[in-house]
Amino acid sequence: MNNALRALTAALPLVLLIAACSGSPGESVTPSATEPAVAPSGTSVSEVLLLGDSVAVGQSLPLATALQEVGVDFTSLASEGGGNVVGPFSEENWKTLPDEIGSASPDVVIYQLTTYDWGTREEQLDGYGRLLETVAGEGADLVFVTSPPIRPDDFYEPHMGDLERASEVAREVAEGSSGQATVLDATDVWGEEYLQEREGTPDRNPDGIHTCPQGAARFTAWLLVELAELYPGFTTPEPEAWAEGDWMEDHHFSAC
Repeated sequence: MNNALRALTAALPLVLLIAACSGSPGESVTPSATEPAVAPSGTSVSEVLLLGDSVAVGQSLPLATALQEVGVDFTSLASEGGGNVVGPFSEENWKTLPDEIGSASPDVVIYQLTTYDWGTREEQLDGYGRLLETVAGEGADLVFVTSPPIRPDDFYEPHMGDLERASEVAREVAEGSSGQATVLDATDVWGEEYLQEREGTPDRNPDGIHTCPQGAARFTAWLLVELAELYPGFTTPEPEAWAEGDWMEDHHFSAC
């Protein structure tokens, strides 16, 4: 068992405890809670589509392996340097995104809020609302997932206010979605601030933005539990079945 899997296994009881202590779907929550604002409409999961930026690209690697273990089809449209539905690059993204979502035929679309979700509250509302309308039009549920806290450089510093507002706006969209969208707050995975190491092992990329294999695995373990809470027909795979493998050697983690 390598350090990443050992740390993940040690963290699982806490993840499960968090899930067990969550309130019932639909109750009011604070932004740091793990319970979704509104529970999605389905009871099972057969096809998951992931959207997001390069942070989500890293998350997609263990997630794909884990979902394969339980027979759930998985498609990732997460992309380097973009993947957002509001802010820079979103205009180009929207030219192809609706058709790409339709082609994937998902029943659950996960949008990890990106480091490019810049804009005013109104622009964020429009972008997230458009995504909800697009996903709902395909008969799928939309699950917003908050992104990890970052250590901003000069490129991101001017936009931190927008990024900090994004989860609040996504929750507002979800609360008005009549059960077709929800927000999962990943603070329990990452904490309130960027932390490079956990349990003596790299958890986040030293660039201050991305994740390392351990962090991606911890996120996946948490997300699987959350999906099982939302969809009673979904079974979480054992971490030993997916938390180690070729995905850990992906170039995305080369700086770790």
